[in-house]
Amino acid sequence: MKKRFYKNLVVAIVEGLEQIFHYSWQADDVVGKLLKSNSKWGSRDRRFIASSIYETVRWYRLYYEIYGKKPATKEDWWHILAISWTLEDIELPDWEIYKDTDVEAILTKAEEVKKTRKFRESIPDWLDNAGSMELGEEWDATMHALNQPARVCLRVNTLKTTRQKLQKALAKENVETTVYDDVALLLNKRQKVTHTKCYQKGLFEVQDVSSQEVAAFLDVKPYMHVVDACAGAGGKSLHLAALMEDKGKLTALDIIEKKLKELNKRAHRAGAYLVHTKLIDDPSVVRNLSHTADRLLLDVPCSGLGVLRRNPDSKWKLTPDFAYHLKKIQQDILQDYSNICKVGGKMVYATCSILPSENELQVQEFLDSKKGKDFKFLEQKTILPQDEGFDGFYMALLERIS
Repeated sequence: MKKRFYKNLVVAIVEGLEQIFHYSWQADDVVGKLLKSNSKWGSRDRRFIASSIYETVRWYRLYYEIYGKKPATKEDWWHILAISWTLEDIELPDWEIYKDTDVEAILTKAEEVKKTRKFRESIPDWLDNAGSMELGEEWDATMHALNQPARVCLRVNTLKTTRQKLQKALAKENVETTVYDDVALLLNKRQKVTHTKCYQKGLFEVQDVSSQEVAAFLDVKPYMHVVDACAGAGGKSLHLAALMEDKGKLTALDIIEKKLKELNKRAHRAGAYLVHTKLIDDPSVVRNLSHTADRLLLDVPCSGLGVLRRNPDSKWKLTPDFAYHLKKIQQDILQDYSNICKVGGKMVYATCSILPSENELQVQEFLDSKKGKDFKFLEQKTILPQDEGFDGFYMALLERIS
């Protein structure tokens, strides 16, 4: 297959990869800045840059195992890209740097390397060991699914529209979608949607189907007091507000003020006026909410292994030590924030992780603790990425009984 190659595009790709792997910049930030850096690049050039960077990040280990070493110089990255394009059956350009590239040798080495799972699925040793230990026979299918491109999913904002009306309105803006479930829409092709009038009017949010299940799992009703204690920028808060029909009170907490400011903007756009944000800048913020919530959502910080297809660079930044630290944070949040839930109220513990050590084992540890004795386990749901082709998620529903 022949593709158009311009050296200035490859220079930009190499620059981006160095920023991601040598300076630990976030891939999304790197790609965004690169695409804004040259107004002369057309849409095809931009797609080429973005896809080349993301695919190289995703398959980084596979490529460097074929290459024989981790890339350390610009020249190394050019050769890593040659491996990438060769495996995609793209004919290499007739450039001096590629004159000695042996395509057949690359394909032969790739066939041999792919016999080993951690190389084939392009993951660090420690992650392969952890996943295999915790998920057993499911691990192969899980990692394979996490390396597939993510679908772009939209959550219909039922405060402002219906699924049928939104689908028609998007079609008028040349955004074609397919219905999934009652209120979710899937883009038929990957394209930017945040510039559309529908988005600016607050008719939808970009949110994975699995993530959309969390708010519904909490079983909220209008006129309740609901607390989203780890709200971030508020994707689930806005969904909860819609399920509550914008009636009642929704308190959105977080430790990062910037995220809450973004949530306020999104809530205004969505017409979710029951949302009240509050920065956790002192332990008293949580204490003052004790026994006030009919429903409590603890969407805790986690490894994010269930969303690797969207954030492939995170598997290279995550370390065993940090993963262990996250588990301590998760249990601390359960212990410290669970008291927000009133007697007779319900609490959901949720993560976008696929590892039982972050999920059901954390819930069990909480239930076995002194504070956990006040709660009764009701049900749980585990979503693996191979189940429906969406993100991996976990959620557990507990009721406060005393």
